[in-house]
Amino acid sequence: MLNISNITVRLGGRTIIDDASVNLPPRGRIGLIGRNGAGKSTLVRVIAGMLEPDGGAVSMPRNSRLGYIAQEAPSGDTTPFETALGADTERAALMVESEISCDPHRLGEIHERLIAIDAHSAPSRAARILVGLGFDEEAQHRPLEDFSGGWRMRVALAALLFSQPDLLLLDEPSNHLDLEAVMWLEDFLRSYPATILLVSHERDFLNNVVNHTLHLSGGKLTLYPGGYDAFERQRAERQVQIASARAKQQAQRDRLKDYVARNSARASTAKQAQSRAKALARMQPIAELIDDPSLSFNFPNPDELRPPMITLDLASVGYDETPVLKRLNLRLDPDDRIALLGRNGNGKTTLARLLAAQLAPMEGTMNVSPRMRVGYFTQYQVEELSASETPLQHMTMAMAGANPTAVRGQLGRFGFSGRKATTEVGKLSGGERARLALALITRDAPHMLILDEPTNHLDVDAREALVQALNDYTGAVLIISHDRHILEMTADRLVLVDDGTAREFDGSIDDYIAFVLAKDPATARKDNGEGSGPRGVNKKDQRKAAAEAREKGQELRKRARHAESELEALTKQRNAVDRAMFDPASAEPALAKLTMSELMMRRAEVETQITEAEVAWLEASEALESITA
Repeated sequence: MLNISNITVRLGGRTIIDDASVNLPPRGRIGLIGRNGAGKSTLVRVIAGMLEPDGGAVSMPRNSRLGYIAQEAPSGDTTPFETALGADTERAALMVESEISCDPHRLGEIHERLIAIDAHSAPSRAARILVGLGFDEEAQHRPLEDFSGGWRMRVALAALLFSQPDLLLLDEPSNHLDLEAVMWLEDFLRSYPATILLVSHERDFLNNVVNHTLHLSGGKLTLYPGGYDAFERQRAERQVQIASARAKQQAQRDRLKDYVARNSARASTAKQAQSRAKALARMQPIAELIDDPSLSFNFPNPDELRPPMITLDLASVGYDETPVLKRLNLRLDPDDRIALLGRNGNGKTTLARLLAAQLAPMEGTMNVSPRMRVGYFTQYQVEELSASETPLQHMTMAMAGANPTAVRGQLGRFGFSGRKATTEVGKLSGGERARLALALITRDAPHMLILDEPTNHLDVDAREALVQALNDYTGAVLIISHDRHILEMTADRLVLVDDGTAREFDGSIDDYIAFVLAKDPATARKDNGEGSGPRGVNKKDQRKAAAEAREKGQELRKRARHAESELEALTKQRNAVDRAMFDPASAEPALAKLTMSELMMRRAEVETQITEAEVAWLEASEALESITA
């Protein structure tokens, strides 16, 4: 369907794509992935004909129609429904001609073509697409100028999907969508009858939609069969085969393999070797994550705070004396991990702003612990960073009066050390700016993080790093996101914002998806949305158990890291002893003085210590796995 032959693209004197080639399968659903700044959007613009490559060519079958969303959102007096219908330019032109043509022969041709393209079902098809993307009947017929930029970008997406091009180019289509619309889009794209090239950083979205993954790295393109998880496995296997895997996880694999090989045959250690073999089989590869300092997230932990942190009692909140949410009864404790669910426009951000003390309750009461500090992240903070100032300047202003070491330390937690700290914000990637905004809002070690769509500028690996950092953080977390993976990995309490209020959702993210996709919404809400959790289970006890598990997990992670450090040091010692035994000329001075008998005794001691460290690491790892399973 699409043939990319030896294309090279240079921007600002830098080679972004370097002699890259790939043939995309016809009717394939291809996910284009790569780190921030790798050139994914540049490649899409080349394919769309918006950017001329410096070398090579992009070819498609003759008369193929290509669809791509422009950066500017549609506007004006037209409605979303009219905009979507008008996207099928052939149908629109034929409909106009059918009204004005007086030639019976031509009218016959027009109607034949209209039947062929199923033009008469177009209005209902356009309406279904708009409903799926969140536009009810009334909203479909309002002028575009009534909508925000994000909602107008949804209209642009609806128009593109309605036009059904032969090659559908989508660059981060979920950025302006809520979770419900993302799920609808997944279902739509899975049954799309032509070729899709999709840029996304959402693991679940990629896994649920694509059947091929196109990886752009180092200016080169590599096509893998399967979704994102399949890509990760194949990528990790490929790295192992060429001995270029540098991740910590690979080092753990090597140690386990070595232990199993050395101890499987001995009766005294066979059980431990078998346990290590199982741990090895369960480990999931994480490609290109741990070694990259640009993926650094390390939230400072707050001092202890007695519960509750916040209580809402029949509170109402809104704007200009008009409440958006009423009858709010919520309690937030220092160990809570909460995800706010619900469609965009239902009030999730309004509730977040109330909890962050940016809005005051109109009615009812809101009690807040006087010592509580809140870190509140929004996309606006990313956009409002001064492009001409550096991360160091931003943090110095935010931490007024703090010594330079403390300022540098906070920046270092988020990967801004050395030259990165003095690079102008305007030269940073979107992901780097998001990390800087997170560094700024956590400078005083807040007791609660409120994160409103924190992943929009982060690639897949950076999102994984954020998940790990949130799980290591000891304060409370309240998160709004359309990325299911981050919700599943960080939240143990769900709050549904709907029908003008907020209530506990007793179930998992999978239960919520079933609730949203159910054919009978009223039945689904009764079954899943209002106290449908297992009978006899106390939600407070569940939250307490989750908090205890997190605390235990943090201690186990520390033990595992300590054992890993010991193993690395002891392995170096064993290697040094081996070198002294077999190549005395290159031995360390202290070891060169020892006799062969002394070296053998020294090696035996180190080997015993390595075994003990391995046991300590495995026990901590298995205990951690048991509480997170």
